[in-house]
Amino acid sequence: MLNKYARAFFTRVLTPFAALLLRLGVSPDTVTLIGTGGVMAGALAFFPRGEFFWGTVVITLFVFSDLVDGTMARQSGRSSRWGAFLDSTLDRVADAAVFGGIALWYAGGGGDPVLCAVAIFCLASGQVVSYTKARGESIGLPVNVNGLVERAERLVITLVCAGLAGFETTFGVPYIGILLPVALWVVAVGSLVTILQRMVTVRREAAEADAGRAGGGAASAGRKAAGPGRDGAAATEQGGGGS
Repeated sequence: MLNKYARAFFTRVLTPFAALLLRLGVSPDTVTLIGTGGVMAGALAFFPRGEFFWGTVVITLFVFSDLVDGTMARQSGRSSRWGAFLDSTLDRVADAAVFGGIALWYAGGGGDPVLCAVAIFCLASGQVVSYTKARGESIGLPVNVNGLVERAERLVITLVCAGLAGFETTFGVPYIGILLPVALWVVAVGSLVTILQRMVTVRREAAEADAGRAGGGAASAGRKAAGPGRDGAAATEQGGGGS
């Protein structure tokens, strides 16, 4: 849902900036690489030390590159399969850095093995959510379902709550640190539901596609079987008339 509405809004907001970068000679691929590098730096330099506020600030500055590079590609008419592949691949790298940084905090200074495991599950399930759609589409299915928690939802929930939780460690605001564990559990459960939604959708679409092929094959076989029968009947009538 967020991916549908928020992307359209921020794309309009960032369009002038994208046009400026194009005039300066910056390529969409360069923006993709810099954006991913910035997200990784913010997540892996700050999150493992529990500095969630500043880490979120840095990540937020770079995470919108995912919208800027696409807008640049459309404006310049340079959209390509390679650009789409690079963007999708590096999105997975950036997501892994965010949840990996949180997992490192709970494995170390955070001292919470359970939340470390939940963060790792969020990392892994996020990859699977993306894989289910990509794999379904690769075998010719539309995978016509959005799911409860997609990438936009995962990032917004996690980063907003991580940034707010950082107010406790950075500015001494009490009790607000609980928001990050809550966010991790929400993302973990939501990602699991989304995986199940996509698996059910792919199973239904695959069954419909297989049934359609089977029906088409049966009809074709029926036409072939009926064809010689009609020819044979015509030949028999012709033979009978001749005698």
